[in-house]
Amino acid sequence: MKNMSDLRGKTGNWKPETGNRKPETGNRKPETGNRKPETGNRKPETGNRKPEAFTLLEVMVAVSIMAIVLIAVYRMQAQTIAMSNASRFYTTAPLLAQSKIAELGIISSVELGGGSGDFGEDFPGYTWNLEIEEMESEVLGNLAKDLKRIDVSVNFNEGEFVYGFRTYKFLEEK
Repeated sequence: MKNMSDLRGKTGNWKPETGNRKPETGNRKPETGNRKPETGNRKPETGNRKPEAFTLLEVMVAVSIMAIVLIAVYRMQAQTIAMSNASRFYTTAPLLAQSKIAELGIISSVELGGGSGDFGEDFPGYTWNLEIEEMESEVLGNLAKDLKRIDVSVNFNEGEFVYGFRTYKFLEEK
């Protein structure tokens, strides 16, 4: 059997040996459980700053990114509207020009020169200009006396968009 003096720890307190015993020291403070482990790279926190808050720099970067994105979306929307207006004009203008030329076929006598006007309430902002000139041709000779060059231009928003159409017709003057 072992001697009782062998069973005593270094501090003088007698405890039976269990095999997984940690040596006791008198200088050590007991751990409290709510203490955070310390890391070597971490700066000590100040008392005024909450760790969940955004810094001014982060907010400024976020706002500038949002501004850039919103400006790009606005430009894209404005470009889409402009392209839609141009597409509408270049679809409507040829039909209006052809209708003006068709009116010439109904009119029995055509004066040289032409005219101008608008298309009424059905097509607000659209105006037309018609020019009729005589054509001379050495190849056609006497047949060219009734040949006319007809220029029709359709304008939208006082010249913002202009569509020109030219055709040649045999029109008799009376």
